[in-house]
Amino acid sequence: MINRIKLSGSPYQIGELHGRKGKKEVIQSLETYESLFWGYSTLTWSQAREVALEHLTAIEAYNSDFIKEMEGVAKGAGVDFEDILVLNTRSEIALTGIRTFSDGCTAIATTPPISKDTIIGQNWDWKHSQTKSLLLLEIEQEGKPVIKMITEGGIIGKIGFNSAGIGVCLNALMTDRKSAQLPIHLGLRSVLNSHSLHEAISKINHGQIASAANFLIASYEGEGQSMAANIEVSPFGIDMFAGIDGTVVHTNHLCSQELKNHLKETNEFIFEDSMIRKNRAEQLIHVKAKAGTEINEENYKEWFTDTFNYPNSINHHANPNAPEHRQMETVFSIIMNLTKQTMQLCIGKPTVEGYVKV
Repeated sequence: MINRIKLSGSPYQIGELHGRKGKKEVIQSLETYESLFWGYSTLTWSQAREVALEHLTAIEAYNSDFIKEMEGVAKGAGVDFEDILVLNTRSEIALTGIRTFSDGCTAIATTPPISKDTIIGQNWDWKHSQTKSLLLLEIEQEGKPVIKMITEGGIIGKIGFNSAGIGVCLNALMTDRKSAQLPIHLGLRSVLNSHSLHEAISKINHGQIASAANFLIASYEGEGQSMAANIEVSPFGIDMFAGIDGTVVHTNHLCSQELKNHLKETNEFIFEDSMIRKNRAEQLIHVKAKAGTEINEENYKEWFTDTFNYPNSINHHANPNAPEHRQMETVFSIIMNLTKQTMQLCIGKPTVEGYVKV
């Protein structure tokens, strides 16, 4: 179903095992992004490496262990370090300044009182070819929580949860500006390296992140002690929207007026796609809440398989009328119960019966 790799040791050892046991998935990622960069903006791989190197100084200053881990991935997969650096800066390369983009990704979190458990999950929508790049990594690091994460081969930070009760999902945002600071995928890894919500937020605040994105973060600290929030990150700082009624939803457009003062969105399909998915997800949650239903993982499965506004639905399908390199669809669906420390995963477009515990 998915290549599952347990990683432990030094940052370099963790990376080397990732690259060696996930070599096929790393190569798939390299092939996908070489095609994607050229399709979006006629950017060659050599040029993409130059862009990625602009972030090297900031990554080294932020956390040199990330450099060591990426060096290990490169060694294990038999590719250049710069190739792995490109994969970990792929959002900064692919999504900044791009127009006429078919977006994706719907993320949801619920906490008490609307659900007994603290649950967070999303449909991750991207290129279909990246289905073959997916890895399930379980990472043990000295002095840090144990991480369980779904990622693309070669990328050392993405969507998952840790043993400290922190979970994170990702929504891409397309804007006109970026910096040479920390790429968003390394920001996600920093969240998963954290022992608390306070620590996680401190690692992505103050303009430390190179480009705009939404990190939906949930934290479970024990019975009656949980919170979920959208944190829109950017080179100009963050904005935070907590779910005071126990629900949080995000798709692929900026919600922060403060960040809109600094950034111009370049996604031209907000109202036809992202806005509808967000409103639809909120509607589905409201219907369950109004009926007095206590929300659980089975409800998430129903929501993530929803096809209203097909093909631009929560369960996203490729639009055959779009150019091939712009055709996006749901690549995987993930549901994480932070209270129970469990993960359910569906590879490909989700069906209610398609989720398995991993």
